[in-house]
Amino acid sequence: MIAPSKKLLSLFLIFSLMMLSVNLYAKERRGAKLIITKTDGRNIRGELITVKENSLLILDTEGKDVSVGIVDIKVVRIVKKSKFLQSLGIGLLIGAAGGALLGYSGGDDALYLGIGFGFIGLLIGGISYASTGKDEKIKIERMTDSEIQETLYKLRKKARIRDYK
Repeated sequence: MIAPSKKLLSLFLIFSLMMLSVNLYAKERRGAKLIITKTDGRNIRGELITVKENSLLILDTEGKDVSVGIVDIKVVRIVKKSKFLQSLGIGLLIGAAGGALLGYSGGDDALYLGIGFGFIGLLIGGISYASTGKDEKIKIERMTDSEIQETLYKLRKKARIRDYK
């Protein structure tokens, strides 16, 4: 017969693997979501398809390809996907499981330790989200040529098609 502590540990491991393996499923490669502010004040929203030598190719929200010249770009904002609920869930799961494992050996306090550590894990998950969930802004307008080339290299890594020739 399996000891209750081993059952609890195996259950924790199963749930951890399910929560942490979400990103392992095969998906079509997507480019970063961008909001480009042009020098004339207009905004273009869409997915970064590729980075050309002097322009960015964007699939806009209407499904059209739009090529935007680097000289026409004032600011590029990379929109990051929110991971707020995932951070809270992982923090809650880890904290509650840790509290339950600590309290399991102690007897009746397992529920209270699980709730207490779960709340602490929830706070830590929320704090970790707050530090990582901000969009990245790149001001292109006053960059030198070498800075622009470095920025294009970084953006190329976030494009759907990285090696456009």
